[in-house]
Amino acid sequence: MAEKEKRTRQPNGRSSIYFGKDGKWHGRVTVGVRDDGKPDRRHVERKTKAEVVAAVRELERQRDAGTVRKPGKPWTVKAWLTHWIENVAPLAVNDNTMVGYGVAVRKHLIPGLGAHRLDKLKPEHIEAFYAKMQANGSKPATAHQVHRTFRTALNEAVRRGHLGKNPVLLAKAPKTGEYEVEPYSVQEVQRLLKAAAKYRNSARWAVALALGLRQGEVLALKWEDVDLDGGFLVVRRSRHRPQYAHGCVEPCGRKAAGYCPQRRRTNPEISTTKSRAGRRAVGLPEQLVDLLRAHLKAQEAEREAAGKRWEESGLVFPDEYGRSPSHRRDWAEWKALLTEANVRDGRLHDARHTAATVLLILGVPERAVMGLMGWSTTAMAARYQHMVDAVRTDIARQVDGLIWKPIGNEPNDEDDGLFGALACSD
Repeated sequence: MAEKEKRTRQPNGRSSIYFGKDGKWHGRVTVGVRDDGKPDRRHVERKTKAEVVAAVRELERQRDAGTVRKPGKPWTVKAWLTHWIENVAPLAVNDNTMVGYGVAVRKHLIPGLGAHRLDKLKPEHIEAFYAKMQANGSKPATAHQVHRTFRTALNEAVRRGHLGKNPVLLAKAPKTGEYEVEPYSVQEVQRLLKAAAKYRNSARWAVALALGLRQGEVLALKWEDVDLDGGFLVVRRSRHRPQYAHGCVEPCGRKAAGYCPQRRRTNPEISTTKSRAGRRAVGLPEQLVDLLRAHLKAQEAEREAAGKRWEESGLVFPDEYGRSPSHRRDWAEWKALLTEANVRDGRLHDARHTAATVLLILGVPERAVMGLMGWSTTAMAARYQHMVDAVRTDIARQVDGLIWKPIGNEPNDEDDGLFGALACSD
């Protein structure tokens, strides 16, 4: 039989432990002040005195560490993520980022982990969820994007006192895959630029391959952002892929809002770039300045030919009538360019990877590369490091073969690799 203990009144703020009439041990701990100004006094009950003492000590530890969750009904993962995605995240990030957050939350996190109580979620639950995602066919990059979204959402829960510590920080993040970053070689870039010269807006691809601007940043670039005499441009804004909602009064029967005959756009076409790091000045190589000058003259001729059909937008890379081309058309032109140049198929974003990798290979300091690419953290540069190391190893192999090659052997021009192409391009 448990040892009974007389309940005595403790000084204000002190924890108390007592044996109740219900045959259980009880503890009460003051952990702070409620919103109404009254003491926030928490209650625990256990079967034995030792258990309730341990529970009281744990509450005191959490109080002293500032990790006690707020009073009220505990959040589930689904309830918190729904509140965060609808009310908190939109205040801090732009529409493009919200699209990624929405997919991660609604397609993956809520179906996979939504039923868990937020304060009972363990790193092991999260790691098992990541493993299941990839077993069901999700790409490593998708799993990693979900991880980053979940980490951000629960960091906010910790900051607001709904959660003591963030279990995502303890969970092992999914690997992004060794070959997630696949930049083009300099030889491939040269073939792309040569093929692009046959088409209008050819300088658009030179800007992407040489400067690493994102697709939305290139499509939103205006002439007021470009100083050809000074030799630089400023990235200030980005063009967004459209998002739609149904505009029909009677249901149109189309599941996707984008196919609704009365669809209405729900996001702005252009907004400022996604972060302070994204708003940046980028120097222009002399060859690119010459390309842009020629492009400006060609655009003036197009404006004159279009006459009244021209819609002045100030864009550097508009369509034939001055309007901003769609992301889909821009993507289709990129795919056609790859075919024309006889270059392996790849994402438009691989052009950005190419610019970043070449800068790192050339030894440009990481901080400078971050500024040029618009990265806000050094973690982005780490994604490119295996590519940089691989190329440097190949350079050492070529130097070794050049100096110590058997007499009579000539270098193979077709095996110059990236280093040889860089030398040829100077």
